Amino acid sequence: MAKKITLNAKMRNTSICGAAETLLIDKACIKTHLNPILQLLSISGCRIIGDKITKKNYIGSNIDLATEKDWKTEYLDSLISVKIVNGVEEAITHINKYGTQHTDTIVTNNKKNASLFLSSVNSAIVLHNASTQFADGNEFGFGAEVGISTNKLHPRGPVGLEQLVTYKYLVKGNGQIRP
Repeated sequence: MAKKITLNAKMRNTSICGAAETLLIDKACIKTHLNPILQLLSISGCRIIGDKITKKNYIGSNIDLATEKDWKTEYLDSLISVKIVNGVEEAITHINKYGTQHTDTIVTNNKKNASLFLSSVNSAIVLHNASTQFADGNEFGFGAEVGISTNKLHPRGPVGLEQLVTYKYLVKGNGQIRP
């Protein structure tokens, strides 16, 4: 049985683009991780919406049942949807189907799973064992961030001044031709 956590926790800024919206937990970790994580979120003031497996296994206060819409919603609030997945491949599929393609992270000590996640998740920023709150241009050394792009072509990821400018090439010649 999960041990009840009784510490005072405070959530960080939930209205930023790097805030977590959905938490995917591997079914192999339900007994060890589900309740401690959700208890911390709950005592921090976070409302939890979960799939049927989460709802069945969470020993805390009642949680709402997640809908299809919840998996693709950016709450920008003290609210998180929680889904139990069967391995990293299912997590990747879920993220690539429902995610914003902005920022995603995996927390694991399994290097093979981390490598697969990093190479397969189709997001502008993909992290391993690091907070999604690092999704900021200043954290990447770009200076003040103007925005973020989830486009496939330039720019992608944090957008600073350098990523907003275009190039113009001035070529002066004296009648040169290409061989």
